[in-house]
Amino acid sequence: MAKRRKLVAPSSADLTKLEEEFRRETSVPEPAASQVRGVAPIAKIAADAAAVAQPASVADRARQAQLEASEAKLNDAQTEGRLLVDIPVGEINADAMVRDRAALDPDDMLELRLSISANGLRLPIEVYELPGADGGNAPKFGLLSGYRRLMAVRELLGLTEDAAFKTIRAIIRPKAETDAAFVAMVEENEVRSELSHFERGRIAVISAQQGAFLNVEDAVNKLFATGSKAKRSKVRSFALIFEELGDMLEFPDALSEKRGLKLAQALRQGGEDRIRDGLAAATYATSDEEWAVIESVIETLDAPVRDPKRGGRPRAATQVDDWGHAHQFVSSNGVSVSPKQDAKGFVLRFEGRDLDAELMDGLMEEIRTYLERS
Repeated sequence: MAKRRKLVAPSSADLTKLEEEFRRETSVPEPAASQVRGVAPIAKIAADAAAVAQPASVADRARQAQLEASEAKLNDAQTEGRLLVDIPVGEINADAMVRDRAALDPDDMLELRLSISANGLRLPIEVYELPGADGGNAPKFGLLSGYRRLMAVRELLGLTEDAAFKTIRAIIRPKAETDAAFVAMVEENEVRSELSHFERGRIAVISAQQGAFLNVEDAVNKLFATGSKAKRSKVRSFALIFEELGDMLEFPDALSEKRGLKLAQALRQGGEDRIRDGLAAATYATSDEEWAVIESVIETLDAPVRDPKRGGRPRAATQVDDWGHAHQFVSSNGVSVSPKQDAKGFVLRFEGRDLDAELMDGLMEEIRTYLERS
């Protein structure tokens, strides 16, 4: 029979040695060791989330709310075009829109340059972002208003090379509809530096040609909506002058209201070709000389030459008596209107001290508008 071995309990030293050998054989990296010792990954994630979710203090929450409100106001100001920025003058296209002012007065520009040089730019210009601006050398902004101020700053930069004139204070407006942009431009110049009669007519025609308005009539009504009917009637007259003679006149801005209305009436009578021929054949150096040429042609329109080849009886002179006084009325300003009927139709006679070319032009326009509506 085999002899059984006697079991002897290990000593404490043996137990310590066994434990050390076990630890060496089963050692793992520190993060994993922490997990082996009972720290599960989900517990660590939960601890981190709890730390982040700890409620901030009252002061921190108030500061965060204030920052969010300020950011919202800044975004609103930028979206609505209420934010002032400094823009390099080279990044602005001054001719992105056709300007209503045909020429700049040298004396006015000198005065403006001196003012900006001494006091800075008191009023910002208005621009809008051009579509497709990609950071190249092409202008990034189109000018809405402030043409004279932009030109003055550019001239100062060229004269002084001062870094202060390399940028100009501006408001970036949202890209408005074209008609609204034209209206804003006209309103600014009407208030700050009144346009000439010819410039008003010119911008009405150009804006209509560019499709901002249905036609010249629509352009005049919207561009000068706050003006009186008489003023809009005058604008239409000068718009006609620009359409028919804009390429021929050397001194259009010098046309006074009286001369312009007389010229417009001659154009309505069909005198365009004869006036153009007269201007082309004449030599003149001043606005008065130019007008003398025009007026000499207009005087020939008052007595048209009858073609003798047409034959027939000479027409009887129009009778101007026997006016219908029974139907006459007198306006509050003393102008009387009397009707008369003959074989050809009706005639109205206007009398009164306050009658002038401007009033008659307005009356003719009102009659035309009324007849076209009926």
